[in-house]
Amino acid sequence: MTMFNLKSDWPPAGDQPKAIKELLDGIKKGMRAQTLLGVTGSGKTFTMANVIASVGKPTLVIAHNKTLAAQLAQEYKEFFPDNAVHYFVSYYDYYQPEAYMPTTDTYIEKDAQINEEIDRLRHASTQALLTRKDVIIVASVSCIYGLGSPAEYEKENMKLFTAQKIDRKSLMMKLINIHFTRTNADLTPGTFRSIGTLIEIMPVSEKIVWGITLNAQGIESINKVDPVSQKIVDTPISIFIFPAKHFITNEAEKTRAIKKIKAELDAQLKKFEKEGKPLEAERLKRRTTYDLAMIREVGYCNGIENYSRHMSGRTEGSAPDTLLSYFPRTKDGKPDFLTIIDESHVTIPQIGGMYAGDQSRKKTLVEFGFRLPSAMDNRPLRSEEFHERVGQMIFTSATPSVYEKENSEQVVEQVIRPTGLIDPEISIRPILEKGKYPGQIQDFITETKTAVKKGGRVIATTLTKKMAEDLSEYLKGEGIKAEYVHSDIKTLERIQILTGFRKGAFDCLVGVNLLREGLDLPEVTLIGILDADKEGFLRSDTALIQTIGRAARNVHGRVILYAEKITGSIERAVSETNRRRAIQIAYNKEHGITPKTIIKQIKDITEHLETDHMKAVKLNLDIDAQIFAKNPQKLIKLKEKEMSKAVKELDFETAAILRDELALLRKQILE
Repeated sequence: MTMFNLKSDWPPAGDQPKAIKELLDGIKKGMRAQTLLGVTGSGKTFTMANVIASVGKPTLVIAHNKTLAAQLAQEYKEFFPDNAVHYFVSYYDYYQPEAYMPTTDTYIEKDAQINEEIDRLRHASTQALLTRKDVIIVASVSCIYGLGSPAEYEKENMKLFTAQKIDRKSLMMKLINIHFTRTNADLTPGTFRSIGTLIEIMPVSEKIVWGITLNAQGIESINKVDPVSQKIVDTPISIFIFPAKHFITNEAEKTRAIKKIKAELDAQLKKFEKEGKPLEAERLKRRTTYDLAMIREVGYCNGIENYSRHMSGRTEGSAPDTLLSYFPRTKDGKPDFLTIIDESHVTIPQIGGMYAGDQSRKKTLVEFGFRLPSAMDNRPLRSEEFHERVGQMIFTSATPSVYEKENSEQVVEQVIRPTGLIDPEISIRPILEKGKYPGQIQDFITETKTAVKKGGRVIATTLTKKMAEDLSEYLKGEGIKAEYVHSDIKTLERIQILTGFRKGAFDCLVGVNLLREGLDLPEVTLIGILDADKEGFLRSDTALIQTIGRAARNVHGRVILYAEKITGSIERAVSETNRRRAIQIAYNKEHGITPKTIIKQIKDITEHLETDHMKAVKLNLDIDAQIFAKNPQKLIKLKEKEMSKAVKELDFETAAILRDELALLRKQILE
């Protein structure tokens, strides 16, 4: 019996049963890689959830950005509420890598803002992989970056149990040795405090507090405490405390690593001396000597990942440990987990491209004395190393690329949607005025007004941000309620625009690349793709098919391509869409299915913020004077609790908004 308990209110439908069976057959036959070609709106995630439940192995799902990963994690969490579904992405809110530009003699120091909540979730992911089997990790491509040895991470975890013989000082030293920080203020993940015979510890993996009460003999009791209410929620007999950092080394390994780093430093200094580079030698000596002192004294330094090869004892040029290292292996060392690569046409190139960019930057740092050569081994995996470290793979995409097709042992199609919806009709019209067509802008205006009269919504895609803004203003002048959205629009405003669009606050949405994950707009009945014949990333066959799919959630969906010539991309996109339409129409006719528009509840995460205490602070800092003046810290505590809840539910857009509000509140207190 499988260890995954899939919960759903509906059974597989459309092409889903066939796709599930074919993929499972491929896995049973030992196929290394398969592709699920699933059209937009066909329920690829539900299909993969059924595959995961049947295979019954730990699963890694890789997405090409944090937002899509969060969305997938939410969906899998709903399908598997009783199992361990975790989210693993880069923990930086802001990241400027260390770099040096020789032409201008400009050194850019590493500058990063770490999101503690995401760091906590990363630890929860690795701890789940080391302690249980029913695990699904949804990750971004950051999963191929160096992480620290799982063997050391697991070995250095600390078991505490009642009646354990340990004194207060020894317990605190053990916590410090695994990188916990002592504090006298409020506890945060990775900190502890001592109050008399009580030691309170907040682990990095979850927002709880372990209260360890000591007596003369050792540990008297262990309490699990809610950090906000201070209520005891559990009294376990024993617990495990994992290290507060992934990069961890025991004392013997640390001593060995320091010797190796010192030897490499001496060798590199001699090299610089021989090459007549005194400035580079002095720069490297000063930095490395300081780092060695920090490692010797506290076991850690900023940028310790640059010494990861020495810390782990790896050989020069060998691949680093990554999240993949935490997944289980068979007795003969082969990967024993399933890997799903979502939106593979984007994710696979990302995985393949990370190594070269990283090495180019680090090569310059080493050449000019900012880093030791071993820093080159703190890197992402190369493409071939990644594929060696994963087991059976399933690529999922509505538009798989040549790579997936050439490297898959079978391509499984999921063309029939459970709703019976078919791909939209496509028409191609000239950009310039010609015959009965007045040119793309005027024709689009006429078609938009017709669609709006029938109660539909309309999308227009342009090639540049400026074009999107200008077209939006022009449409307003023509009596059409329109708004634009592009990458310069802030997260909160973008959410409000999309929600307003769905609710009918305006009728036409203009954008550049509206292929964003999560852009699910079933009210759309018309899409106009302007300048469709301008070959490039935004007008490739993949981009066109993906954009066309945005009109496939409504029975009245249709697409107009404005082009002066039929490019190869247009020809391939139209041909593939028509092929799918033919299959879908024949299936509906055979089974007597009448397509139905997807009915999806309109949610606006900004509305979640309007709870009683959240009204105390508006986005424009219109602070409720009475609450804030009476007890500002209480308001901050409430917001922190709300943010933790949002993170726990993997609602990171809400969490980001709350984080920004907390920063503004704290600033207001200081002022």
